[in-house]
This record gives sequence, C-alpha cells and structure tokens, in this order.
Amino acid sequence: MSRQFDHLADVEVFLIVAEKLSISAAAIHLSTTPSVISRTITRLEKKLGIQFFRRTTRHLSLTEAGQLYYEKMQHAFQLIDHAERVVQGEQLQISGKIKLSVPTTYGHYRLPPLLEKFLLQYPDIQIEISISNRNVDLIAEGFDLAIRQGHLPNSSLVARPLELAPLQLVASPNYLKRVGIPQSLEELNHHQGIAFELPSSGKITPWFFKDVDQEIQWTPTNRILVKEDILGVVSLAESGLGICQSYSFIVNEKIRQGKLLPLLEAYAGHTRPFSLLYAQHKHMSSATRALINFLCSDGE
Repeated sequence: MSRQFDHLADVEVFLIVAEKLSISAAAIHLSTTPSVISRTITRLEKKLGIQFFRRTTRHLSLTEAGQLYYEKMQHAFQLIDHAERVVQGEQLQISGKIKLSVPTTYGHYRLPPLLEKFLLQYPDIQIEISISNRNVDLIAEGFDLAIRQGHLPNSSLVARPLELAPLQLVASPNYLKRVGIPQSLEELNHHQGIAFELPSSGKITPWFFKDVDQEIQWTPTNRILVKEDILGVVSLAESGLGICQSYSFIVNEKIRQGKLLPLLEAYAGHTRPFSLLYAQHKHMSSATRALINFLCSDGE
C-alpha cells in the first residue's frame, strides 16, 4: 500500500521557497543547492498538476494556485505542530532560532529584562537581534519578528500592540542653570533644542505635547542635529548641550539620579505606540510563537 502523503518533505521545501520568494535564499536556509530546490519544486508541481510560481530572471512570485496552496499547507503544518505539542505536553522543550529586529530605544532599554525572563523560561531558544533604527524588510531579509515605534502604515504584516510609551522633555541641571528653565512652549524658541533627523525621510522628528485633550507638535531648533542614533539626543542633553525629548523609560533613571530634570510637565502625557510585527502567512516556528505570546502578554 503506497503512502498518501509521502511528499510532505517536498511541501516543507515549497513553504520555505514561498516564504522567501527566492530559490537561492531557500537553498541557503536548508543548507543545500539551488538545483536541488528547483528539482523539488518541479517534482511537487508535477505531482499536483499546478504551477506554483511565476519565474523571471530576477523575480519569483506565487501564482493564484500557489498562494492558495501555500496558505492551506501552512495552516496544515501549524495544526501538525500544535498536535505534537499537545500530545507531548510537558515533555516538549521548545527550541529554535528567532531573528528579531528592534529599534535602539527598545533594544537598549526595554528588551533586555524581557529577554532575560524569556530565555530562562525557554533555555533551548536562540535569539539573533538586530538593533538599529533601519526599517528592515522582514520577508526579504529573513526576520521572524520586528518591534517598531510610532504609528504604522497599513501593510500585509500583523501588528500586535506592546505598549503606549510616554514622552518626556528633559535637560541637564547645568544647562538650565546657565540658560534658565522654560515655563511655556513659546519659551522653547529661546532654548537650544537637540533635534533628531529621521533616517527614512530626512525630516526632523517633532516633539509631542498634550494640552488637556489637545495634541501639539513642535519642531525643535536644530543647531545641534543628531542623525542615525536617536539615543544620542539624550547623551548630548545629559552633557548640558540643550533640551531633548525622549521616552520616559529612557530618561526616568537619569532623572532619579539628578542627571536630567523634567520640563514643562503640564504639557506631558503624550504617548507613542510600540508594536510587534510579523508576516501574516509566515510558516511560524514554535519558538517564534512562544516569543510573540510572551511579549504580547506583558512578559508573563
């Protein structure tokens, strides 16, 4: 009696190619050659009598039938994975590698204690972290997850909220002793703002304030303009070079130590969202799913 599903190994290869939309990237992922991957896809297409991909010299895309098969088989493999985890229960130790992209703010100040707790709970999981302010292409660059700040544009990615982080205006005691303490937003025009240029657009990041229920945006003067590393504005403010705005989770400890002082607290209260992003149709590993559940449940 022949096996009905003896082609499942080929299906797994198909899922990886569909995920990466690249024969060569799938070959690297599976530690094999592009020719082996191509023969596998051709064999599966012949068995099912359909064409999965449109191929050009530089581009690979799913056909309508290929997209449908990808979604259905991805769901089927997730069910298999779930069934194995259920029957194995406590005997199963989740393992695997997760590739994660995070901005510098979150990577330096928010993520470390969360990862410490997560890795104690899952000692067989490895995490590769890219800490930068560059907006990576999750699919093309092979990232499993990304944490992003600000309001996100509509896309095919799933966005799960992590937190609403309050912003705080600060300056060093030495700067304020030398220049004076601003008492209103208008007085900020007479102070030295430490501005940050967004790498993606080249625009100055505005400062955000809240006056009762009214949201206010104010563009700082840019005698000092920081590029690339947004944490530089805090370091420069701490050195007495001017006023900056940053997340409370970054400056709170410096405020407690007396290195920075909060300003215009009557206009505080504005928050910026952080979200966890991942591909909607990604063939997700149990390790990645575990990290999603952990981060989205406040690290519990």
